[in-house]
Amino acid sequence: MSLVLLGLGYHLYGRLIERRCVEPDPDAVTPAFELRDGIDYEPARPLMLFGHHFTNIAGAGPIVGPVVAVAYFGWASTLAWVILGTIFIGGVHDYLALMVSARNGGRAISEIAGRLVGRRAAVVMGLFVWLALVLIIAVFAILAAQTLITAPSVVIPNVGLLIVAMFLGVAIYRLGHSLRLATLIGAILLALLLWAGLSYPLELPAGLGDPFSIWFAVLMLYCLLASVLPIWFLEQPRDYLSSMLMVLGIGVGFIAIFAANAPVNAPAHVAVVGEQGPIWPMLFILVACGAVSGFHALVASGTTVKQLENESQGLVISYGSMVLEAAQAVSVIFLVAAGLYWAGEHLGPDGKSLVLQDVITAGEEGGPAVVFIRGFASLTARGIPFLSFQAGILLAAIVLNATLLDTLDTCTRLGRFVLTETFGDRFTPLQNRWIASIITLLPAAYLGVSGAWETIWPVFGAANQLIAGLAFLVIAVYMVGVGRPKAYVVWPGLFVLVTTVAALMYQAYGFVVGDAPNYVLAGVCVVLIALAVYVSTEALPRLRRSREEPVAAE
Repeated sequence: MSLVLLGLGYHLYGRLIERRCVEPDPDAVTPAFELRDGIDYEPARPLMLFGHHFTNIAGAGPIVGPVVAVAYFGWASTLAWVILGTIFIGGVHDYLALMVSARNGGRAISEIAGRLVGRRAAVVMGLFVWLALVLIIAVFAILAAQTLITAPSVVIPNVGLLIVAMFLGVAIYRLGHSLRLATLIGAILLALLLWAGLSYPLELPAGLGDPFSIWFAVLMLYCLLASVLPIWFLEQPRDYLSSMLMVLGIGVGFIAIFAANAPVNAPAHVAVVGEQGPIWPMLFILVACGAVSGFHALVASGTTVKQLENESQGLVISYGSMVLEAAQAVSVIFLVAAGLYWAGEHLGPDGKSLVLQDVITAGEEGGPAVVFIRGFASLTARGIPFLSFQAGILLAAIVLNATLLDTLDTCTRLGRFVLTETFGDRFTPLQNRWIASIITLLPAAYLGVSGAWETIWPVFGAANQLIAGLAFLVIAVYMVGVGRPKAYVVWPGLFVLVTTVAALMYQAYGFVVGDAPNYVLAGVCVVLIALAVYVSTEALPRLRRSREEPVAAE
């Protein structure tokens, strides 16, 4: 039923938004052609661009968020938010962010804010977005490095994936081979890489030094190279191959859910006020990717728009990817709720716990990612006879780590874009892609190695949703300027903004009155609230303009 509702939402509401708010012009020249440079602006095959966009917006978000929400609030409210949020908020947000950017020269949403709302708002929003991207790079690099250490069977598939991607990019875009043939060969090579990883797990030799430091440094170097190389050469085909892995994982997960026919062990409802706080606003902050996420606007107006061949492809690439991500979140909800147990003594074939609370609070060896991996392996082993528990763990870990790598290099490229577009006109060196990428990676590396990221990460969920709310404001101003109905944008935008500010206020209060007050985090919350108020007050007067007073827009 959940998948049916998502499909109906795409075909009914998504098409409505396309007709009323966009009216795509198939003859329009997109930024991918108009500004084509072979590095960042490069038209992509629609299927490859779909894979690129999907893998970059998905990441670990639709896995981690639903897991935590199920544990603290139950599966029913989590599922409802995923479905309703995707159809009426997330899909609209992603699609319109892409199309507004396409009609403003492929600029990032923060730079568009400067053109439509004001230069000061653009600078403030651009700096905030850049800092958020730096934080994501730091945290996801840590998670990826830890996965490479704790699951050595994913090393060969992940490294091999990069090599295959480069050959795929050259074969399609320089040698002219068909995408169908390249996809077939890529799928075969992926299968061989999975077999090689399971058969030959690769660990770093003990004499090299601290494995975490080595892998973290390798990942930082990878981010630098991937962010400056032509997007068709590595990032785009790698994302396409990763999307094949993710779709495989989603498909296997749903097959296991239906085949195992296991009872849902987690309760439908846990508490109105749980350990994470009240269900509103905290549930809507915990589950971002999978329902609505400000990061999606950064991807849509950052890398995806620069590869869009035709405006008519925008809906399926952006809104369609949002629906597929929601389907992934739905699978995660039931893989966890039915694949693990709520209480009692339940062990997997490896002798470790299969109880949700035990796994999610297992310290360094646990967490939401491990909850997903073990729930996936438990249910697939029960529902699919030829897939062992260990094979399920490998598949889930590879899917998770591939999404982490996708997010890492894309965030680095996006950080470069934000620096160049927001500050490059005043600081000429930032127009150099190597310099802008290095400036983005240096603070990320410091935050990751020093552990300073832990100080501000607890409020990142709200910060991410704040980006979505501000993006809605910018889109609404554009809608007014071009004479399109703004209600489809204003109401979901207000909901996201009010919810985010409420979550920040709740968190700020908790940081001040808790047993161990954290005034740094409380201060971060206050700054974010001030940012929301400032950009909102700058945008609201422009929303009152009549259609006869259009906002400047290309």
